[in-house]
Amino acid sequence: MGVIGTANIAIRRILPVLAAHDRVDLVAVASRDKARAERVGAVFGCRGVGDYAALLESEDLDAVYIPLPPGMHHEWALRALRSGKHVLVEKPMSDTYEKTLELISTASELGLVLAENFMFLHHSQHAAVAAMLDGAVGELRQFSGTFAVPPLAPDSFRYQAGLGGGALLDVGVYPLRAAQLYLAGELEVLGACLRVDEATGVDVAGSVLLSDARGVTAQLDFGFEHSYRSAYALWGRRGRVSVRRAFTPPEQLKPVVRIEQQDVVTERSLPEDNQVFNAMDAFVRAALGEGPATGDTSATLRQALLVDRVRRTARIVGGSGARGHELLGEAPGVR
Repeated sequence: MGVIGTANIAIRRILPVLAAHDRVDLVAVASRDKARAERVGAVFGCRGVGDYAALLESEDLDAVYIPLPPGMHHEWALRALRSGKHVLVEKPMSDTYEKTLELISTASELGLVLAENFMFLHHSQHAAVAAMLDGAVGELRQFSGTFAVPPLAPDSFRYQAGLGGGALLDVGVYPLRAAQLYLAGELEVLGACLRVDEATGVDVAGSVLLSDARGVTAQLDFGFEHSYRSAYALWGRRGRVSVRRAFTPPEQLKPVVRIEQQDVVTERSLPEDNQVFNAMDAFVRAALGEGPATGDTSATLRQALLVDRVRRTARIVGGSGARGHELLGEAPGVR
């Protein structure tokens, strides 16, 4: 397996798992800064390559992981697939529905595994919550979800429109994806607001209101200028269940789920789980042809379409609409 890019998430969370996995031979990591690639490679016991394309030409690779900015996912995932490699690409799979559809179609035509790395989906707490719904929540009426983080480093790609930056593609996609775990079918975007930073031209905060055909609604909030919060809640006829560390729980954490029913409040501690390992292991097993292919392509396409609908629907505040929608394209210099 090879890695295209030396993003922070790759170094902190993914590369340690791949290097330790007993069924993975981590062969190479690529950066446009060869010295950086070599430094990272030395840490994880693989070679460093100073060119993305050169890594894809390696004959000793079966699969690649791509932690590049969203605006670069389509190009490099497509090139990886066309070079015969299975691909695990960071969320979102690409920055538009059309590009995501092309990637999924290409992988299907070539008989290759293509997966979008939403690691939170691989944590056991969500299945445990789903099993509680009938008894604790009853008929679902409303979902709410939030993922927000404090301001990031000014030079982060997340503030660069040409690299697919912005809060919607980076943190907003999490509550959007979580809502689809519990609401039914195609979701309608009833309203959305994106606050665009005039200096960078990217959205730094947003809110979305969704509904399914039953009238169950989802209220979602996200951004880069908040105290940290990563949570969702389900509210129904019988009660309300809230998940406090929904999207990035540490592997040693025993997640606490809060159940509120009339005057009774119960907190349940769930088993700790390692969603990073689970996500990597699911991809590895799929690439080795064991069990079902990683991911649900229909869910990936629904997610991409929903993100596009949010962008088309959103009221842009804090900057011009044109600048607010300049979230596509590429720029040089990414490592």
